Amino acid sequence: MNKPVIAIGLDAADPVLLENWMSQGHLKNLQRLREQGAYGRLTNLEYYKAELPWTTFLTGCLPEKTGYWAPIKFHEGTYEVEYIEAYDFKEYQPFYALGEDYQVAVFDMPQSKLCEQVNGRQVLAWGAHSPQTPSHSLPESLLAEINKEHGKHPALHKDHGDWWDQGYLTRLQKAMNTGIERRITLCQDWLKQQKWDLFLTVFGEPHSAGHDFWYLSQPNHPLYPYKDKSWTSDPMLQTFEAVDKAIGEIIAEAPEDAYVVVFAAHGSDNNTTDVTSMLLLPELLYRFSFPGKVMIAPGKLGKTPPPIIKSPKRKTWTGEIWQRKYEPNLIKRFLRNQLPTKFHKYLDKFFGTRAEDIFSPEQLRAQKHEFFWQPTMWYSSLWPKMKAFALPSFSEGYIRINLQGREPQGIVAPSEYDQVGQQLTQHLYQLKNARTGEPVVKKVVRTRTSAADNDPKLPDADIVVIWHDQPTDVVDSPELGRIGPVPYRRTGSHRGRGFLSVKGPGITAGSTLAEGHGVDLAPTILELMGAPIPEYMDGKPLVVCDQSAEVLTKA
Repeated sequence: MNKPVIAIGLDAADPVLLENWMSQGHLKNLQRLREQGAYGRLTNLEYYKAELPWTTFLTGCLPEKTGYWAPIKFHEGTYEVEYIEAYDFKEYQPFYALGEDYQVAVFDMPQSKLCEQVNGRQVLAWGAHSPQTPSHSLPESLLAEINKEHGKHPALHKDHGDWWDQGYLTRLQKAMNTGIERRITLCQDWLKQQKWDLFLTVFGEPHSAGHDFWYLSQPNHPLYPYKDKSWTSDPMLQTFEAVDKAIGEIIAEAPEDAYVVVFAAHGSDNNTTDVTSMLLLPELLYRFSFPGKVMIAPGKLGKTPPPIIKSPKRKTWTGEIWQRKYEPNLIKRFLRNQLPTKFHKYLDKFFGTRAEDIFSPEQLRAQKHEFFWQPTMWYSSLWPKMKAFALPSFSEGYIRINLQGREPQGIVAPSEYDQVGQQLTQHLYQLKNARTGEPVVKKVVRTRTSAADNDPKLPDADIVVIWHDQPTDVVDSPELGRIGPVPYRRTGSHRGRGFLSVKGPGITAGSTLAEGHGVDLAPTILELMGAPIPEYMDGKPLVVCDQSAEVLTKA
């Protein structure tokens, strides 16, 4: 007989952080689950680590199989970038699409799609961070009923702000606490109403808290010494404690014979990607393509960098970065730094612009471009004339080589493809953190073996830049100069590590699971359910059920 599974995901909850807090007695329910069952660490992909974990979880497949690498798609032959949101699941469906034989409840699963092959309830984008799917449900009326009875999640699509906006941070913490409380009562109601073969919900609050509260919590962040004195407590820890309390209250309603699975497909740490991938990399590639020219945030090599920017003046990070656009005209440069951004267009009319200029965020906003706020896109007007350019990113640095025969106005001949890749790799490995002298780049990954490698399931980037774990706001290149300092953006970002905690019939208390991979989560849950595991899945169960004896043994 199949056993019910109660699966609770903690979006971007880092195992190193959790284990530290558990050892200090903060997360009592997570610690209790670990003591009562089996616990293990998970690894995940080294790159595209912010974009992929939920898709690999949902499909049980690696991106080489699905062809899905990110919610941002570069359309070959156009120089156009589109926000495509979640994987379409046409080739591989969510693992819980099990048909009539299984009763399934899915609440607030991020980066998924509604699926007709699910027998039960599905609610998407109620309170997830970056859900990448519309707020909707099956049955169709269910979401409206939930919002009427329990209320909406007040942080949905409102968990994007800047670390120096103390009002935003206070509002976010309050909104997440409200959302957590509403999730508790909703999940309890569903568990009381029916015995599900699979009940799956995901807390998005750890993800949001990690992005915005990291520097208020972790002393090794460069901004920690300068946090606002109004924060007398740790808002990130408080959010995790609220989630921990919620886990205890939800699983209290689980059937006695249920397996309880709590997991994170990926983790978080200091943000080492936003500034580097969204700004420093596109500026570096501009200078690589146009030797001797600079566009944003020029600095002086060899000089001690100015202090960290602790009190940005603009309302947004985008505004702060745009202020740092280099202007050769001294008068225009002075006025640009003094006047609000809305007046910059008048300066351009009076003083003129460069013959070859980048897009302004306001120009892109007027075009309704989703990534008007990312400096990567500001350079897109120049992509046809660049040897290589940076693609929009939520994590690693993604570089596309402007290849002849592939791009509409490609300038790099196929015979020069490898040489350009090698030149870029050399420049990247030479990048230093101007404050510490330490290398900024941990690893450079080439995604194609040659210019002729055109498999449609490859990522859009030809080169992926994996950054070292130390944040930086200013970098030095011996040949291309200094970029920065610039303000930090979000203070927490992702790491390719997660965890799995399982308790239930046959699980040995206090046992340790062998290290698995995020792609192993789906087949593990299916194994616990007694449901068939598709042969196409790349993952494997991290536990094996002996159905005859109802005993669970480690794989």
